[in-house]
Amino acid sequence: MPVKIVRVQDRRALRDFIELPWFIYRRYSPRSDWVPPLRHTVAFILDEQQHPFWGHAQRELFLAYKHGVLAGRIAAIIDHSYNNLRDERMGAFGFFESIDDCDVADALFAAAAEWLKSRVVSFVRGPLSPSMNYEAGFLTEGFDIPPAIMMPYNQPYYPTLAEQAGFTKAKDLLAFYKDASKGIPPRLLALADGMQRKSHVIIRPINFKDIANDMLIVRDLYNTSWSSNWGFAPMSEEEMHLMGRELKPVARPELALLAFAHGLPAGVMIGIPDYNQVLMHLNGNLGLPQRVRALFLRRKISSCRAVLFGFKPQFRRTGLPILLYREGEQAAQRLGYRSYELSWNLEDNELINRFDIAIGARIYKRYRIYEMPL
Repeated sequence: MPVKIVRVQDRRALRDFIELPWFIYRRYSPRSDWVPPLRHTVAFILDEQQHPFWGHAQRELFLAYKHGVLAGRIAAIIDHSYNNLRDERMGAFGFFESIDDCDVADALFAAAAEWLKSRVVSFVRGPLSPSMNYEAGFLTEGFDIPPAIMMPYNQPYYPTLAEQAGFTKAKDLLAFYKDASKGIPPRLLALADGMQRKSHVIIRPINFKDIANDMLIVRDLYNTSWSSNWGFAPMSEEEMHLMGRELKPVARPELALLAFAHGLPAGVMIGIPDYNQVLMHLNGNLGLPQRVRALFLRRKISSCRAVLFGFKPQFRRTGLPILLYREGEQAAQRLGYRSYELSWNLEDNELINRFDIAIGARIYKRYRIYEMPL
């Protein structure tokens, strides 16, 4: 029986789209380290009327059925902000889930490609869910450790499904593990101390009482610091304000730091507790019982993730990155966190990769972005 592809056009189909991972990871292949996302969070990011990403992008959602049973999903996405910045005609696929079946995967990829081709797209890249600023890449190494907060997870066979459908590697993304208890090598600490004495650098936490204004500073730093990176997609003002609102209830101010040199924004480091250690126990729900349980479980979080760590170009080869990282790691130690995930880095970003290795971190997960011409 051939695979049947259906567009998501009503509330029931959208519910099936959101619910499919529970079948893929809990019933179809129950032995995995998948962390169930909050259902309402997934629904929000897919909401074209509410989520600010869709103010500069468009999408179509597809479901795949085999033998009448729901077996896969995919989103076809066009980010006009990215294409205008890069002068490209890129389309993306994202939110991909499938049983281990080439027929199902091929039909999903073909449906997404056909929709993108009809909108004059020249190549497709993914998975981007929905862009490089959110969850990106198929996990290819590190399946034995649950993902950190806001990082993807997938079945080990997903990369093979993509490759058999004609996709080839575009870029790998690296995640580094850092044992916070081991600190930073002494010579780097001396460099940080020297810069602190000699420079006009001020490091302060993001002001969560004035989060709107500080997120404008973060947006400036982000869009300036990452603009030359492969695959960079700018964050709109609305998206950055949304990030601030989402950070506020989960972030620790001591881990969300801004660096200023001579009074001007120079760098940013935002670390957040790894709330996936809580989410793994909530099964995607956040009713009253889950909220009470989350309040208890969050006190047991043992690690955090550096989701942003960047500097304006003129400060990258100074001691400022060491100085800022030291402040963040020492704060993590005081708060009782035992480890940091530094993620993600482009595999060929030698400057940041060398930095992470120099401070004592090691690569422990790898994610892959794929491409295919249309």
